Amino acid sequence: MAAPFRVLAALYLAALGCRGADAARREATSSPAASETPATSASARSPNGALNDSVSAHADSGRIRGNRSQNVLWIVEASDFQCPYCKMWHDSTYYALVREYVESGKVVLAYLNFPLRQHQNAMPAAEAAMCASVQNKFRPMHDALFTSQAKWETLANAMPTFDSTAAHLGVAMPAWRDCVTRHLTQPLIEADYSRSQSAGVKSTPTFFVGNQQLAGFEPYAVFRQVVEAQLAKRGASQ
Repeated sequence: MAAPFRVLAALYLAALGCRGADAARREATSSPAASETPATSASARSPNGALNDSVSAHADSGRIRGNRSQNVLWIVEASDFQCPYCKMWHDSTYYALVREYVESGKVVLAYLNFPLRQHQNAMPAAEAAMCASVQNKFRPMHDALFTSQAKWETLANAMPTFDSTAAHLGVAMPAWRDCVTRHLTQPLIEADYSRSQSAGVKSTPTFFVGNQQLAGFEPYAVFRQVVEAQLAKRGASQ
């Protein structure tokens, strides 16, 4: 299936350069548990299985950060809101990356959902974030979910917590509740997961920095080296 949205299309283009010898290394170093499919319900899909509806289009656009009008470097992050290593990357690297590269117009940063089955609240968290993204509230919901991860990760039902978070962030609650109750963004989340697997993602977090794949949590200094190398490569080719 061709990727119908901008983040999926960016991942597809990046993955074209992540084959060959690198694939064997990723197979050896990735976590087997991460290859499981997410816990989803077939009844949650849209009746015709289509992904190019307005809800998915708005949700997709909302999780892209940066100036998309320029020919800039894309960084696509495959992540799980309940993953402790994803939280570590968010807390230690995300904000510095945004300040240095996204706000300067050098990089576009996009989020892909890769909820793992062993994380019971990963899929509800993804839906909470993507339904907020429909209203262009992905960034504050994304940050709040990682910041409060310890409060909701072990809850039997985390949705009341997500509901309270969304309300606090100024999300229009009737529309958000309808979105999460009817699982309107689940087809897009499933598409994220499927395309990420096809691109070689096996653990979270995994990043596609231009055409280079970077798996696992790395300190900002290491991540910055990869970004600078990709920017230099792009500059040399233009």
